[in-house]
Amino acid sequence: MSNNLSLRTILTDCKLNDTNFLDWHRNVLLVLTHEKIEYVLDGPMPQEPEPNAPAAARNAYKKHKDDNREASCIMVASITPQLQQQHMNMGAYDIVQRLRELFEQQSKMVRYDTSKELFRCKMAEGAPVAPHVLKIIGLIEKLAELGFKMDQELNVDLVLQSLPDSFSQFVMSYQMNNLQHTLPQLFNVQKTAEK
Repeated sequence: MSNNLSLRTILTDCKLNDTNFLDWHRNVLLVLTHEKIEYVLDGPMPQEPEPNAPAAARNAYKKHKDDNREASCIMVASITPQLQQQHMNMGAYDIVQRLRELFEQQSKMVRYDTSKELFRCKMAEGAPVAPHVLKIIGLIEKLAELGFKMDQELNVDLVLQSLPDSFSQFVMSYQMNNLQHTLPQLFNVQKTAEK
């Protein structure tokens, strides 16, 4: 239990306000994942089974209801008092959906700024590849958190296109050999090619 309490302190340290919805949401997901109850954010509460439903269905519903209550309490405790009043009697999924609506404009601006930075990102000639590729991976992951998930091929293309001319042989070899890598694998291959 002390592990749960220490992890929950990130929500105390980063209470939701007008400017930090994305950070708050990421921290909520981290805490709920650690508590093994993040599934309650996947959709609204299911309908309560009939009293004559099988025990397994009733038990599953009770667990979902209990987990939803715990997640809701964790979330409401980590927002400002004004927001607490508005979300006190809501389920976890509904809380996130409502807060997403309230802070959607902020998310759009962050998404715009992040995509602008990603699409304009170009590694300087002679600069080390590792920090550059890690930056691009971070921007890609941030966009995914904002609901703009790109496919793996586009992610790899963005990394390859951001490399300077000194990597042209590497890029051509990668394309001609029709290599397929995840971003972490590509990161390791590029570090090796840089040596």
